Amino acid sequence: MNTIFGALGRVVVRFRYLVVLAWIVAIVVSSHALPSLGSQVNNDNSQFLPSSAPSSQAANLLAPILGSSGTESEVTVVADRPAGPLTAADQAAVAREVRAVARVPLVIGARELGTSPDGRATTLVVKLRVNGADIATQKTVLGQIAATFTRVAAPPGLELHLAGAIATNGANQKSSNSTGSKTQSLSLLLIIVLLLLIFRSLLAPLVTLLPAAFALLVSTRFIGGLGADGLKISEITELLLIVLILGAGTDYGLFLVFRVREELRHGLGTHDAVVHALVRVGESISASAGTVIFALLSLLLATFGIYKDLGIPLALGIAVMLVAGLTLLPALLAIFGKAVFWPSKVDRTPTKVGAWSAIATRLVARPGLTLATGVVIFGALAAAALGYHSGGFGGSLNAPAGSDAAAGNAALTRYFPGASANPANIALVYAQPIWQDPSVVVAAQRSLARSGQLEQISGPLDPNGHALAPETYARLHALLGSPTRLAPIDPDPGRIPVAAYNAYRSTSQFVAPDGKTIQFEANLRAGGQQSTAAMDATPAIRAVVARAAAASGAIHGGLAGEAASLYDVSSTSNHDLTHIVPVAILAIAILLALVLRSGVAPLYLIVSVALSYLAALGVSTIAFIDIGGNKGITFILPFLMFLFLLALGEDYNILVMTRIREEAHDLPLHEAVVRAVARTGPTVTSAGLVLTGTFGVLAVAGGSGSSGSQIRDIGFGLAIGILMDTFLVRTLIVPSVVALLGRWNWWPAKLGRRAEPVDAATEVPAPAGLDA
Repeated sequence: MNTIFGALGRVVVRFRYLVVLAWIVAIVVSSHALPSLGSQVNNDNSQFLPSSAPSSQAANLLAPILGSSGTESEVTVVADRPAGPLTAADQAAVAREVRAVARVPLVIGARELGTSPDGRATTLVVKLRVNGADIATQKTVLGQIAATFTRVAAPPGLELHLAGAIATNGANQKSSNSTGSKTQSLSLLLIIVLLLLIFRSLLAPLVTLLPAAFALLVSTRFIGGLGADGLKISEITELLLIVLILGAGTDYGLFLVFRVREELRHGLGTHDAVVHALVRVGESISASAGTVIFALLSLLLATFGIYKDLGIPLALGIAVMLVAGLTLLPALLAIFGKAVFWPSKVDRTPTKVGAWSAIATRLVARPGLTLATGVVIFGALAAAALGYHSGGFGGSLNAPAGSDAAAGNAALTRYFPGASANPANIALVYAQPIWQDPSVVVAAQRSLARSGQLEQISGPLDPNGHALAPETYARLHALLGSPTRLAPIDPDPGRIPVAAYNAYRSTSQFVAPDGKTIQFEANLRAGGQQSTAAMDATPAIRAVVARAAAASGAIHGGLAGEAASLYDVSSTSNHDLTHIVPVAILAIAILLALVLRSGVAPLYLIVSVALSYLAALGVSTIAFIDIGGNKGITFILPFLMFLFLLALGEDYNILVMTRIREEAHDLPLHEAVVRAVARTGPTVTSAGLVLTGTFGVLAVAGGSGSSGSQIRDIGFGLAIGILMDTFLVRTLIVPSVVALLGRWNWWPAKLGRRAEPVDAATEVPAPAGLDA
């Protein structure tokens, strides 16, 4: 490996200017040829479910009414006059709006559903020839629909708003772009400030950070292109990519820059120092990135789409970052040389014993006590994780305050009491059209109402707040035909009461054209669709639907909607957690064994990750549930926390352990531990602070966005985990285990069979010549 990295270093140093130019060209070309990542973000977690999930199957049953999410999507437009009933001029404007919307590209058709019981509002349903997960195209069409509002010459006092799930998701996607930009800007600012404090030089922070920034610019465009080709991208993916590349990328930069400075202090010239540093830490950087990539690629085994689709974008980002760290950063260091560290001096000078050397000396003197103390502390924190329970599955289910979608959803709820911008959808399928025997609808609705679990039930006989008797529905169907073809105003007034006409016209949103599939919309007494209580009530509601299907003679039944989808998210996520974690552990253990040339070290390194993971989860539980009073922590936290701590924690393990192995070739193991911890302590500490800070920015900046509580939980949990990993696990507990195991650390490699040149029980004084 040394030969490979040595050759790479010499090539990069020789062609340093061409390397920098190649990266600049890559940024320019990708920025012009590929779409932005933010334009592909989808905030609806339920859209990442597999087709086998019960809620997905129920949604398929409703396709004759709501359309197929694979090829179509549906937007609601609310027209309302808050000051009083709609006027004739208002109705004429609504008719113009229907015609205007129908001319928008990708709109299949638009129709007015019906007027509210108080006569102050009406709704239009607009069907789009757009995949339900194609957020970028939906956003474009939503903008074009909203633009028609100003072209129909609506009378003063008439308001037009977008509403429903698609409009809400579009509004949240816009909010996500703002959150992503804020997270990126604050992360960059924080990293620059930390690097200024770490290096106490002006140029070193920029040189260290620039490769990460270049990698972020290139990878976001590549991933945006994948999103345009069908890869689903969540807001969590976007924000984690920013934090991961900037944080981990800066860490890899610190690994190399610290080693270059060390080599310069040993008297090497600039170019030789860069090549020698790349030889020494190139394998560590590559292995560190490899652990992250392996952990992320294990997500491809997931059945939950938000996990599965997280793996490729983040793994691609880390791969691009690795290439930048091994090419662009050495090229920049070779170009600027010692000026990188100005005004600090890097000339050959006598070195002194630093704080980490003193810590390491005490550590190897009593490694058993250090290890026992660490295990007790981590065990106590891990015990708090027993109080963990999940919540916050829904992502962004409410439109951002002040958005047009928020106003439309509020109007929908206000004027149509039985309606909801985000209801539970109950699907029932019968062998014959319901207008031949409407009593089955009565039986189904009575069964649903008797359960006591549902409220504000709307259906074929109560579509807009005005109830229709079964015989009235059958008579109206015989008289008027399909409700989808009815005019907004009865052309033959007097034959049917206006309220009955409007109610029948509204049944098109509850009855399929063939009359065999119907839906009921309802609110859950347990709480709103986005609540943990509603999600937990899903098994009971599914039992209610099954009883209603049996009572009314339905041949199929199902429950769709956000709460049902998110319950399936919970089940799918838990399934993935138990199946993917062992695969990720095995893959990283094999990589560690290859890098460290040891069959023993990977075992306790993996155990140390598990211990710090449980401790971090315990701290998060205390912070958010015990102190914060939350009902649960976002479902994705345990999964992501384990994978990221496993992968990122091993970054520091690899750096420390490879340095111990390097020193152990020439020194007794205890002395090698002291020297290695002294040399890597500043690097690990600095890298850990940078990564902790970027995850902290994610918690603060991302937590204020449309998926606030989810992002906050993830950012805080990962920041705490990285912080404990940095200051306790990698620099204290792991070296203690190394000191206790002695040469068995390297078994079965040759180094593990070599006898110790000094007595392992002897306390070793701090060696001279260690960096501060």
